[in-house]
Amino acid sequence: MKLVGRGTRVESAPTKVAHPGPSTTAKESLTSRRRRRNRLWEVGVSRLLLICALVSIFTTLGIVIMLVWQTVGFFREVSFLEFFTGTKWTPMFEPANFGVLPLVAGTFLTAAIAILVALPIGLGAAIYLSEYAKDRVRRTLKPTLEVLAGVPTVVYGYFALTFVTPVLQEIFPNMIVFNALSAGLVMGIMIIPMVSSLSEDAMYAVPRSLRDAAYALGSTRFEVAIRVVMPAAVSGIVAACILALSRAVGETMIVAIAAGSTPRLTLNPVESIQTMTAYIVQISLGETPHGTVEYYTIFAVGLLLFFMTLVMNLIGQWFVKRYRHRY
Repeated sequence: MKLVGRGTRVESAPTKVAHPGPSTTAKESLTSRRRRRNRLWEVGVSRLLLICALVSIFTTLGIVIMLVWQTVGFFREVSFLEFFTGTKWTPMFEPANFGVLPLVAGTFLTAAIAILVALPIGLGAAIYLSEYAKDRVRRTLKPTLEVLAGVPTVVYGYFALTFVTPVLQEIFPNMIVFNALSAGLVMGIMIIPMVSSLSEDAMYAVPRSLRDAAYALGSTRFEVAIRVVMPAAVSGIVAACILALSRAVGETMIVAIAAGSTPRLTLNPVESIQTMTAYIVQISLGETPHGTVEYYTIFAVGLLLFFMTLVMNLIGQWFVKRYRHRY
Protein backbone atom coordinates (compact mmCIF):
# COMPACT_ATOMS: atom_id res chain seq x y z
CA MET A 1 0.00 0.00 0.00
CA LYS A 2 1.25 3.46 -0.94
CA LEU A 3 0.09 6.87 0.41
CA VAL A 4 -0.64 9.49 -2.26
CA GLY A 5 -1.43 12.88 -0.86
CA ARG A 6 -3.38 13.38 2.40
CA GLY A 7 -5.75 10.63 3.40
CA THR A 8 -5.62 8.82 0.10
CA ARG A 9 -4.68 5.19 -0.17
CA VAL A 10 -3.69 3.40 -3.31
CA GLU A 11 -3.39 -0.36 -3.23
CA SER A 12 -0.17 -1.56 -4.82
CA ALA A 13 -0.38 -4.36 -7.36
CA PRO A 14 0.75 -7.78 -6.11
CA THR A 15 4.31 -8.76 -7.15
CA LYS A 16 4.43 -11.46 -9.81
CA VAL A 17 7.02 -14.18 -9.56
CA ALA A 18 8.65 -15.01 -12.92
CA HIS A 19 8.47 -18.68 -13.85
CA PRO A 20 10.42 -20.18 -16.74
CA GLY A 21 8.16 -20.52 -19.67
CA PRO A 22 8.13 -23.35 -22.12
CA SER A 23 10.44 -21.48 -24.54
CA THR A 24 13.22 -21.04 -21.92
CA THR A 25 13.14 -24.71 -20.98
CA ALA A 26 13.32 -25.73 -24.63
CA LYS A 27 16.37 -23.50 -25.20
CA GLU A 28 18.18 -24.99 -22.20
CA SER A 29 17.38 -28.48 -23.36
CA LEU A 30 18.63 -27.69 -26.87
CA THR A 31 21.86 -26.23 -25.44
CA SER A 32 22.50 -29.30 -23.29
CA ARG A 33 21.93 -31.59 -26.27
CA ARG A 34 24.40 -29.60 -28.33
CA ARG A 35 26.97 -29.81 -25.56
CA ARG A 36 26.53 -33.59 -25.28
CA ARG A 37 26.80 -33.94 -29.05
CA ASN A 38 29.95 -31.82 -29.11
CA ARG A 39 31.48 -33.90 -26.30
CA LEU A 40 30.69 -37.12 -28.14
CA TRP A 41 32.15 -35.67 -31.32
CA GLU A 42 35.37 -34.64 -29.55
CA VAL A 43 35.70 -38.07 -27.94
CA GLY A 44 35.17 -39.75 -31.31
CA VAL A 45 37.73 -37.55 -33.03
CA SER A 46 40.31 -38.12 -30.28
CA ARG A 47 39.77 -41.89 -30.50
CA LEU A 48 40.16 -41.78 -34.29
CA LEU A 49 43.38 -39.80 -34.04
CA LEU A 50 44.67 -42.22 -31.41
CA ILE A 51 43.95 -45.13 -33.76
CA CYS A 52 45.86 -43.36 -36.55
CA ALA A 53 48.84 -42.87 -34.26
CA LEU A 54 48.73 -46.49 -33.12
CA VAL A 55 48.52 -47.72 -36.72
CA SER A 56 51.73 -45.87 -37.60
CA ILE A 57 53.49 -47.19 -34.48
CA PHE A 58 52.39 -50.79 -35.00
CA THR A 59 53.31 -50.60 -38.69
CA THR A 60 56.84 -49.56 -37.75
CA LEU A 61 57.05 -52.32 -35.16
CA GLY A 62 55.78 -54.83 -37.70
CA ILE A 63 58.43 -53.81 -40.21
CA VAL A 64 61.19 -54.09 -37.61
CA ILE A 65 59.97 -57.48 -36.37
CA MET A 66 59.71 -58.81 -39.93
CA LEU A 67 63.21 -57.62 -40.80
CA VAL A 68 64.74 -59.02 -37.61
CA TRP A 69 62.92 -62.35 -37.93
CA GLN A 70 64.09 -62.89 -41.50
CA THR A 71 67.62 -61.63 -40.76
CA VAL A 72 68.01 -64.32 -38.09
CA GLY A 73 67.80 -66.91 -40.87
CA PHE A 74 70.62 -65.14 -42.71
CA PHE A 75 72.97 -65.02 -39.74
CA ARG A 76 72.43 -68.72 -39.12
CA GLU A 77 74.41 -69.29 -42.32
CA VAL A 78 76.74 -66.26 -42.36
CA SER A 79 78.83 -64.93 -39.48
CA PHE A 80 78.60 -61.35 -38.23
CA LEU A 81 82.32 -60.88 -38.79
CA GLU A 82 82.15 -61.83 -42.45
CA PHE A 83 79.09 -59.69 -43.06
CA PHE A 84 80.40 -56.48 -41.47
CA THR A 85 84.09 -56.74 -42.37
CA GLY A 86 84.15 -58.57 -45.70
CA THR A 87 85.19 -56.61 -48.79
CA LYS A 88 83.51 -58.81 -51.42
CA TRP A 89 79.78 -59.13 -52.04
CA THR A 90 78.96 -61.99 -54.42
CA PRO A 91 76.04 -63.91 -52.87
CA MET A 92 74.78 -65.17 -56.25
CA PHE A 93 78.10 -66.63 -57.44
CA GLU A 94 80.44 -69.40 -56.40
CA PRO A 95 82.28 -69.05 -54.14
CA ALA A 96 79.73 -66.86 -52.35
CA ASN A 97 81.00 -63.85 -50.41
CA PHE A 98 78.83 -61.88 -48.02
CA GLY A 99 80.87 -58.81 -47.11
CA VAL A 100 78.47 -55.87 -47.13
CA LEU A 101 81.13 -53.13 -47.17
CA PRO A 102 81.00 -52.65 -50.98
CA LEU A 103 77.26 -51.94 -50.80
CA VAL A 104 77.72 -49.55 -47.86
CA ALA A 105 80.55 -47.75 -49.66
CA GLY A 106 78.49 -47.37 -52.83
CA THR A 107 75.53 -46.05 -50.84
CA PHE A 108 77.53 -43.42 -49.02
CA LEU A 109 79.47 -42.45 -52.16
CA THR A 110 76.33 -41.52 -54.08
CA ALA A 111 74.78 -39.91 -50.98
CA ALA A 112 77.94 -37.83 -50.41
CA ILE A 113 77.90 -36.59 -54.01
CA ALA A 114 74.21 -35.75 -53.66
CA ILE A 115 74.65 -33.77 -50.44
CA LEU A 116 77.66 -31.90 -51.92
CA VAL A 117 75.37 -30.78 -54.74
CA ALA A 118 72.24 -30.08 -52.70
CA LEU A 119 73.84 -28.33 -49.73
CA PRO A 120 75.33 -25.21 -51.41
CA ILE A 121 72.50 -24.81 -53.92
CA GLY A 122 69.78 -25.46 -51.34
CA LEU A 123 71.29 -23.12 -48.74
CA GLY A 124 71.84 -20.45 -51.40
CA ALA A 125 68.22 -20.67 -52.43
CA ALA A 126 67.11 -20.58 -48.79
CA ILE A 127 69.18 -17.46 -48.06
CA TYR A 128 67.77 -15.71 -51.12
CA LEU A 129 64.18 -16.59 -50.29
CA SER A 130 64.56 -15.63 -46.65
CA GLU A 131 66.69 -12.47 -46.85
CA TYR A 132 66.59 -11.07 -50.38
CA ALA A 133 63.37 -12.03 -52.14
CA LYS A 134 60.25 -9.92 -51.87
CA ASP A 135 57.09 -11.52 -50.56
CA ARG A 136 55.55 -11.87 -54.01
CA VAL A 137 58.71 -13.45 -55.41
CA ARG A 138 58.98 -15.74 -52.39
CA ARG A 139 55.38 -16.91 -52.70
CA THR A 140 55.99 -17.71 -56.37
CA LEU A 141 59.50 -19.11 -56.32
CA LYS A 142 59.24 -21.41 -53.32
CA PRO A 143 56.34 -23.56 -54.62
CA THR A 144 58.03 -23.66 -58.02
CA LEU A 145 61.23 -24.96 -56.45
CA GLU A 146 59.30 -27.57 -54.50
CA VAL A 147 57.93 -28.99 -57.76
CA LEU A 148 61.25 -30.83 -58.11
CA ALA A 149 60.28 -32.95 -55.12
CA GLY A 150 57.18 -34.15 -56.96
CA VAL A 151 59.02 -35.53 -60.00
CA PRO A 152 59.02 -39.37 -59.96
CA THR A 153 62.41 -40.80 -59.13
CA VAL A 154 62.33 -43.12 -62.14
CA VAL A 155 62.25 -40.00 -64.33
CA TYR A 156 65.33 -38.72 -62.51
CA GLY A 157 67.01 -42.07 -63.11
CA TYR A 158 66.51 -42.02 -66.86
CA PHE A 159 67.46 -38.34 -66.93
CA ALA A 160 70.78 -39.28 -65.32
CA LEU A 161 71.30 -42.19 -67.71
CA THR A 162 70.34 -40.51 -71.00
CA PHE A 163 71.36 -36.87 -70.43
CA VAL A 164 73.77 -36.39 -67.53
CA THR A 165 76.00 -39.38 -68.31
CA PRO A 166 76.63 -38.39 -71.99
CA VAL A 167 77.50 -34.86 -70.83
CA LEU A 168 79.93 -36.21 -68.24
CA GLN A 169 81.49 -38.54 -70.80
CA GLU A 170 82.54 -35.48 -72.75
CA ILE A 171 84.50 -34.39 -69.64
CA PHE A 172 85.67 -37.86 -68.56
CA PRO A 173 86.19 -39.91 -71.75
CA ASN A 174 86.91 -43.10 -69.82
CA MET A 175 83.64 -42.96 -67.87
CA ILE A 176 81.36 -45.93 -68.45
CA VAL A 177 77.60 -45.61 -68.89
CA PHE A 178 76.71 -46.73 -65.38
CA ASN A 179 78.59 -44.71 -62.77
CA ALA A 180 78.18 -43.20 -59.33
CA LEU A 181 78.82 -39.60 -60.39
CA SER A 182 75.79 -39.10 -62.62
CA ALA A 183 73.51 -40.86 -60.14
CA GLY A 184 74.82 -38.73 -57.27
CA LEU A 185 74.49 -35.47 -59.20
CA VAL A 186 70.88 -36.12 -60.16
CA MET A 187 70.06 -37.34 -56.68
CA GLY A 188 71.46 -34.06 -55.38
CA ILE A 189 69.11 -32.17 -57.69
CA MET A 190 66.23 -34.23 -56.35
CA ILE A 191 66.89 -33.34 -52.69
CA ILE A 192 67.52 -29.61 -53.30
CA PRO A 193 63.88 -28.72 -52.45
CA MET A 194 64.15 -30.56 -49.14
CA VAL A 195 67.26 -28.63 -48.11
CA SER A 196 66.06 -25.25 -49.37
CA SER A 197 62.48 -25.42 -48.10
CA LEU A 198 63.26 -26.64 -44.58
CA SER A 199 66.27 -24.32 -44.22
CA GLU A 200 64.24 -21.35 -45.44
CA ASP A 201 61.51 -22.12 -42.92
CA ALA A 202 64.12 -22.17 -40.14
CA MET A 203 65.64 -18.87 -41.30
CA TYR A 204 62.27 -17.21 -41.76
CA ALA A 205 61.39 -18.07 -38.15
CA VAL A 206 64.33 -16.03 -36.80
CA PRO A 207 62.90 -12.90 -35.13
CA ARG A 208 63.05 -9.66 -37.08
CA SER A 209 64.56 -7.90 -34.07
CA LEU A 210 67.87 -9.78 -34.56
CA ARG A 211 68.09 -8.59 -38.13
CA ASP A 212 67.22 -5.00 -37.19
CA ALA A 213 69.88 -4.98 -34.47
CA ALA A 214 72.51 -6.18 -36.95
CA TYR A 215 71.46 -3.58 -39.52
CA ALA A 216 71.64 -0.90 -36.84
CA LEU A 217 75.30 -1.85 -36.22
CA GLY A 218 76.11 -1.29 -39.90
CA SER A 219 76.02 -4.90 -41.17
CA THR A 220 75.23 -5.61 -44.80
CA ARG A 221 72.42 -7.89 -45.85
CA PHE A 222 74.84 -10.70 -46.65
CA GLU A 223 76.57 -10.33 -43.28
CA VAL A 224 73.22 -10.45 -41.53
CA ALA A 225 72.31 -13.64 -43.39
CA ILE A 226 75.64 -15.39 -42.76
CA ARG A 227 76.56 -14.16 -39.26
CA VAL A 228 73.17 -13.64 -37.63
CA VAL A 229 70.37 -15.56 -39.32
CA MET A 230 72.19 -18.79 -40.15
CA PRO A 231 73.72 -19.25 -36.67
CA ALA A 232 70.32 -18.58 -35.12
CA ALA A 233 68.69 -21.15 -37.42
CA VAL A 234 71.54 -23.70 -37.35
CA SER A 235 69.46 -26.43 -35.68
CA GLY A 236 66.81 -26.32 -38.39
CA ILE A 237 69.43 -26.17 -41.16
CA VAL A 238 71.31 -29.19 -39.81
CA ALA A 239 68.06 -31.10 -39.41
CA ALA A 240 67.19 -30.34 -43.04
CA CYS A 241 70.60 -31.55 -44.22
CA ILE A 242 70.41 -34.78 -42.21
CA LEU A 243 66.88 -35.44 -43.45
CA ALA A 244 68.04 -34.86 -47.03
CA LEU A 245 71.02 -37.19 -46.47
CA SER A 246 68.68 -39.89 -45.13
CA ARG A 247 66.54 -39.43 -48.23
CA ALA A 248 69.59 -39.84 -50.44
CA VAL A 249 70.74 -42.96 -48.59
CA GLY A 250 67.33 -44.56 -49.03
CA GLU A 251 66.89 -43.61 -52.69
CA THR A 252 66.31 -46.58 -54.98
CA MET A 253 65.34 -45.94 -58.59
CA ILE A 254 68.01 -43.38 -59.51
CA VAL A 255 70.88 -45.57 -58.33
CA ALA A 256 69.27 -48.74 -59.68
CA ILE A 257 69.03 -47.22 -63.16
CA ALA A 258 72.11 -45.00 -63.40
CA ALA A 259 74.72 -46.25 -60.91
CA GLY A 260 75.02 -49.84 -62.10
CA SER A 261 74.98 -53.19 -60.34
CA THR A 262 78.64 -53.87 -59.62
CA PRO A 263 79.35 -54.10 -55.89
CA ARG A 264 82.80 -52.57 -55.69
CA LEU A 265 84.65 -51.17 -52.69
CA THR A 266 85.81 -47.91 -54.25
CA LEU A 267 85.62 -44.16 -53.84
CA ASN A 268 86.08 -43.45 -57.54
CA PRO A 269 82.84 -41.78 -58.69
CA VAL A 270 83.33 -42.58 -62.39
CA GLU A 271 83.18 -46.33 -61.79
CA SER A 272 80.13 -48.54 -61.63
CA ILE A 273 78.96 -49.33 -58.12
CA GLN A 274 75.96 -50.87 -56.40
CA THR A 275 74.08 -49.42 -53.47
CA MET A 276 72.13 -51.26 -50.80
CA THR A 277 68.76 -50.25 -52.22
CA ALA A 278 69.78 -51.21 -55.77
CA TYR A 279 70.81 -54.66 -54.56
CA ILE A 280 67.44 -55.14 -52.84
CA VAL A 281 65.71 -54.26 -56.11
CA GLN A 282 67.91 -56.66 -58.07
CA ILE A 283 67.30 -59.62 -55.77
CA SER A 284 63.59 -58.86 -55.29
CA LEU A 285 62.73 -59.52 -58.95
CA GLY A 286 61.51 -63.02 -58.07
CA GLU A 287 64.36 -65.16 -59.41
CA THR A 288 65.87 -65.98 -56.00
CA PRO A 289 64.44 -69.15 -54.37
CA HIS A 290 62.55 -68.52 -51.16
CA GLY A 291 64.23 -69.67 -47.99
CA THR A 292 67.77 -69.67 -49.36
CA VAL A 293 70.63 -67.65 -47.89
CA GLU A 294 70.57 -65.47 -51.01
CA TYR A 295 66.93 -64.68 -50.29
CA TYR A 296 67.69 -63.75 -46.68
CA THR A 297 70.35 -61.28 -47.80
CA ILE A 298 67.51 -58.93 -48.79
CA PHE A 299 66.39 -58.63 -45.19
CA ALA A 300 69.91 -58.42 -43.77
CA VAL A 301 70.77 -55.52 -46.07
CA GLY A 302 67.37 -53.92 -45.45
CA LEU A 303 67.78 -54.11 -41.68
CA LEU A 304 71.24 -52.54 -41.90
CA LEU A 305 69.85 -49.75 -44.07
CA PHE A 306 67.03 -49.22 -41.58
CA PHE A 307 69.45 -48.80 -38.68
CA MET A 308 71.68 -46.48 -40.70
CA THR A 309 68.83 -44.10 -41.45
CA LEU A 310 67.53 -44.45 -37.89
CA VAL A 311 70.91 -43.41 -36.48
CA MET A 312 71.07 -40.40 -38.79
CA ASN A 313 67.59 -39.30 -37.77
CA LEU A 314 68.45 -39.71 -34.07
CA ILE A 315 71.57 -37.60 -34.56
CA GLY A 316 69.47 -34.94 -36.24
CA GLN A 317 66.94 -34.91 -33.40
CA TRP A 318 69.71 -34.69 -30.81
CA PHE A 319 71.33 -31.80 -32.63
CA VAL A 320 68.03 -29.93 -32.89
CA LYS A 321 67.34 -30.34 -29.15
CA ARG A 322 70.92 -29.45 -28.23
CA TYR A 323 71.31 -26.29 -30.31
CA ARG A 324 67.75 -25.09 -30.80
CA HIS A 325 67.14 -21.42 -30.01
CA ARG A 326 63.78 -20.48 -28.52
CA TYR A 327 62.54 -16.95 -29.06
